Amino acid sequence: MSIKSYKDLIVWQKSILLVKEVFLLTEKFPKSELYGLCSQLRRASISVPSNIAEGSGRKSLLERRQFYSIAYGSALEVETQIIIAKELFFAKPEDFASIDIPLNEILRMLNVMTARKT
Repeated sequence: MSIKSYKDLIVWQKSILLVKEVFLLTEKFPKSELYGLCSQLRRASISVPSNIAEGSGRKSLLERRQFYSIAYGSALEVETQIIIAKELFFAKPEDFASIDIPLNEILRMLNVMTARKT
């Protein structure tokens, strides 16, 4: 199967699902966090598929890797913010399960996509 669009990339598809799960999870956060961690987590999660899409449209391998690297950084930001939300008990432990597995898969995929092949 050839890749015709960024939408064909499994990592992009998984990151879209991650965004949905983040939005569902953050609905459970305290209302006082609406403009704090909730907003930051949503923006960081949206950045992952957005940068994958932008990177896939770049012509040079170096530029593509740069955007995939930004997506990787955003995924790490999501991971860190999820850890903070867990530590602050912003939701039940089982509420985080739908995020942890896909997030780890996305991180592994992006790590491979940004690796230098020399």
